[in-house]
Amino acid sequence: MLPITRKIELLAPAGSPEALDAAIGEGADAVYLGLKNFNARMRSANFTYSQFESALRVLRRMGKKLYVTVNTVFEQREADRMYQFLKYLAAAGPDALIVQDLGVVAMARSEFPSLKLHASTQMNIASARGANALSRHGVSRVVLARELSLAELRGVRSETNLELEVFVHGALCVSASGICLFSSYLGGKSANRGMCTQACRRLYHRNAEGGAAPESGYYFSPGDLQLLERLPDLAEAGINSLKIEGRMKSADYVGTVVSAYRQVLDAIAGGDEEQIRLHIQKGQEILRGDFARSKTRFYFDSAASETPAGENSTASPAAGIDWLNPLQDGGTGISLGAIQKVKGAGDERWALVSPDDGAALRPLAGDSIRLHRSDDSERVSRKLKFVEPASHAERGYWISIPENFDIGDRVYLIQTKATSKRYKMLISRNAAGGGHAPGREKAPFPKLQKPPKETKDGGRAGRAKPAKSGGVFPEGLYVAVSRIEDLYIAQSSRPEKVMLTLSRKIAACLLADNKAPLPFKPAEIILILDPFFPQDAAETTAVEINGLIERGYRQFVLNNLGHFSLFRGSDNRNGDIRSRVQLIAGPWLYMFNAWSLSFVSSLGADGFVSPLENNRQNLERTLGQDRASRSSHNGIWPRSVFFVPVFAWPSLFRIRADIGAVYDFNSFADNRGENFFLITGRDGSLVLPEKPFSIIDKIPFLKEAGFSRFIIDLCGPVLHKGDYRDLMRAVKEGAPLPRSSRFNWKDGFYSMENTVSQR
Repeated sequence: MLPITRKIELLAPAGSPEALDAAIGEGADAVYLGLKNFNARMRSANFTYSQFESALRVLRRMGKKLYVTVNTVFEQREADRMYQFLKYLAAAGPDALIVQDLGVVAMARSEFPSLKLHASTQMNIASARGANALSRHGVSRVVLARELSLAELRGVRSETNLELEVFVHGALCVSASGICLFSSYLGGKSANRGMCTQACRRLYHRNAEGGAAPESGYYFSPGDLQLLERLPDLAEAGINSLKIEGRMKSADYVGTVVSAYRQVLDAIAGGDEEQIRLHIQKGQEILRGDFARSKTRFYFDSAASETPAGENSTASPAAGIDWLNPLQDGGTGISLGAIQKVKGAGDERWALVSPDDGAALRPLAGDSIRLHRSDDSERVSRKLKFVEPASHAERGYWISIPENFDIGDRVYLIQTKATSKRYKMLISRNAAGGGHAPGREKAPFPKLQKPPKETKDGGRAGRAKPAKSGGVFPEGLYVAVSRIEDLYIAQSSRPEKVMLTLSRKIAACLLADNKAPLPFKPAEIILILDPFFPQDAAETTAVEINGLIERGYRQFVLNNLGHFSLFRGSDNRNGDIRSRVQLIAGPWLYMFNAWSLSFVSSLGADGFVSPLENNRQNLERTLGQDRASRSSHNGIWPRSVFFVPVFAWPSLFRIRADIGAVYDFNSFADNRGENFFLITGRDGSLVLPEKPFSIIDKIPFLKEAGFSRFIIDLCGPVLHKGDYRDLMRAVKEGAPLPRSSRFNWKDGFYSMENTVSQR
């Protein structure tokens, strides 16, 4: 290959000062780190203000870059703290902020324009359309979703001038980037708040007899990403920054991985094919000692090509899914085997560990291990105090273990004393004193865009009136479904309008010339776009949208920033497309504060759906405290443009693959007896809870508070007439639904400070 003349950045994690030393010591061009709040790794050590300021000074002198993660959503009650934090960062001057919340983008652009912004992978940008939507709002770089193929990455590069950053190594999420609700559903510890409890790494049990899948397994725990071998392709594809995951990993891990990628990137810069091949081999040898999970290239090698409407163009190939192995537990480390015998107690407790077949590693005193309970109820890391070889008859070795582990539990080597490397200390380890801190200023009300004002017909002021056949958002109940056949069930209790998921199959049906009559007219149907919007689906979706508008479908729920571009421009017959449709900002845009609402409103949203993770107190704070107000003055948002979900099966995992080719069950449970559904198909896979979210008994109180549009979301499990009839009866009676969950509606997000007190 030809030498790469442009600079390709190697970006490393710095979850601690020690990891910072290792990353820079091994040649990283830049690091990303979090401070003590508003970042997606709240469980890592993170940096004090004084450590951050010291690191910034040191790295500037070295010609290195430092990016600060501000990649979580914030609630309205935290707007002042976010404002203070951004003001502090603007004064400190890091090279960029990595952000998720659209409200942070709006606040930074309005109040602190000197801040350079990078869009986090949590923002779920998987297309050039999504990237360009952010470019128009001052974002200079996008960290692309991890579920893209090389062909899609090339496609994004060809259609945007933004800097592109991609993950090349480290832990993966089974759910598409930024759209996982599992941890939040289990107790408010939201991945969107930096509190993910890694539900994907847990042990589950299938609820079915027979079948090819094991009865119990780590069904959703993916391997670790490794794209070392594909760095030449990424360089030629025009990627600007290569990112290593691992802000919760040790300094040794960070140093090991950075060293492997550094030498390959240096070889690529030289352009010598033989040297590149040799350094890839050397890098592979180095990475064999990173104590991580089995390696995968994830979706990188997937074919990405446009397919005609009606065929699937978004699901990755089901065959050859190498990133799921239900027999491999969700932790990291090299397996040393299972405990066969135990003796002693307290500090004198010993365990006989017999190595797995083929395992040749023997631990030594001072090495670090992880012990894993066989029922997945506990995982503990510790240093070995002593190690002794077992007798020939026993086979294995005796090691020191904690008292609450026993026979059958497994042991993993996570770091050897011999591999620990000392790096030059860049900053002081003293966390106390020094440095500045955010002030106490109040955040102003967002100035980017005034909330939408309703006209008599429900359209936005200043826009041409919609046709009589549709375009209004009447007060009342809206029912969302995901199958054409469910429309016939929904008509039995005639909602104000029905919402329909726009899958490839449904788009083909709606666009067919010879389709059977539907129980709802196009003007009575609102189409819901999927939150995962990849590059290889973008143009097909654009063609579908234009065709659907021609057939009278005029209202859409948008769940990805890239969706808004589908409604810009004009066609040959009817002029401006945007004037003919009405757009609802969906729950996956995560509007938890007035600033994010202002941002989405500036894109042209006519209505807004509250996120499923939201709680009543935050919703009311976001819109303003005047419950009865329908005006938009003095910071009060009109509640008449808001849709409140009152029933749903939340999509806990949203997987870009048909994993039905791997698992032949559709129901499973965790160790606490909680049951879940697995729904697979050509458009991907969903994991849903058995217990739906329901606040249907709160509808009367919400009406008193000024809300008047409510969503019954029945997308997911097959809809049955009897269940629908019972549900609508409960809505009519205002009765609580048995065996349902309040999700976060009452208690809000989990808070380590216990400062949230919800009604």
